[in-house]
Amino acid sequence: MKKTALVIGASHAGAQVVTSLRQEGWDGDIVVIGEEPHLPYHRPPLSKTFLAGDKTTAELAIRPSAFYEKNDIQFRQGRVTAIDRQRQTITLSDGAELAYDKLALCMGARVRRVELPGSELKGVHYLRNIADVEGIQAELAQAKTAVIIGGGYIGLETAASLRKQGLQVVVLEMAERILQRVTAPELSAFYARVHGEEGVQIQTGVSITSILGDGRVEGVLCGNGAIFPADIVVVGVGVIANVELAEAADIAVENGIIVDEFCRTNDPSIVAAGDCANHFSKVYQRRIRLESVPNAGEQGKAAAASMCGLSKEYKSLPWFWSDQYDLKLQIAGLSQGYDQLVIRGDKETGRSFAAFYFQAGKLIAADCVNRPQEFMLSKRVIAEGLTLDVSHLVDDGVAVKELL
Repeated sequence: MKKTALVIGASHAGAQVVTSLRQEGWDGDIVVIGEEPHLPYHRPPLSKTFLAGDKTTAELAIRPSAFYEKNDIQFRQGRVTAIDRQRQTITLSDGAELAYDKLALCMGARVRRVELPGSELKGVHYLRNIADVEGIQAELAQAKTAVIIGGGYIGLETAASLRKQGLQVVVLEMAERILQRVTAPELSAFYARVHGEEGVQIQTGVSITSILGDGRVEGVLCGNGAIFPADIVVVGVGVIANVELAEAADIAVENGIIVDEFCRTNDPSIVAAGDCANHFSKVYQRRIRLESVPNAGEQGKAAAASMCGLSKEYKSLPWFWSDQYDLKLQIAGLSQGYDQLVIRGDKETGRSFAAFYFQAGKLIAADCVNRPQEFMLSKRVIAEGLTLDVSHLVDDGVAVKELL
């Protein structure tokens, strides 16, 4: 009798799990349950090229439908409401039950919503999926002003996209600087400068009292009394991991679904991968939950191997990227806990430099703006525990290949 592998979540991780299942020799049924009416698609372009209208929905697809048909991978739209670990079944919102032999939780994360007066007005948007962006696009022709609530990467990428389309854009950030949670003050200052040069107004250290309007958004009121006119408001204040299903089924959860180095949960029949999974990082010697496409892909491979009874350890170095205007930021590693920052290149007036984060003399992360060579070097140095000569590192005249 054929075995069945179920995957909850048509996400980056889910797409990789089903692909790797076939590559690892799974010859049973594979069924993916996703809430959206789309095959798995690339999400990073949503706030960039897709919002700008440079990519179509079809072009976002991670793999074409023909791939899934050829590999006999089935997709079913629906919402899973319960996991019964004893019976090894899941229940959908329409009451249907599906049985599994192996189950992959690739449920990702959802936007964190703001609770403000006026937050339900028309013209107030979040940005996490295709429908979100289509909702924004439908209003752009009549819009002249936009307010972005949140100065993280999603907020700044959205600001850049809307500014390039001719809107007057204001970014409101509650913290004392943009990107405060994820990067050094020097990087925050750089991005504030660039957005200013591009015509975006950034306000930091501001609280928001309410979103104004009568049926439709008209502006945003701040705690200091300032009002910023807005035809569109986009909220980007982070995400929340989707762990409720796992929690209700008594699967171990703590800032994500707890998995081991093979992406296995505390249930031998269930794995988890992607934004919703929490794993132990050997590089940083602590548990972390990563919201990144590379992480979702690599964990998806490990999870699929475990479903096939194989052991392929997940041990990839975290890395991320962000595109804004003519800037490609590539991030290697995690910078939390750094005690020394070394800059290579001109961050004051130029648009190309690298920031290296050290802890006790050891490189732990790097932010590389239009510096692909430094990015690749940093990934290798961090992953292999190599050392760098800081005196050479700060000298932009020393070739990257000579830095080791």
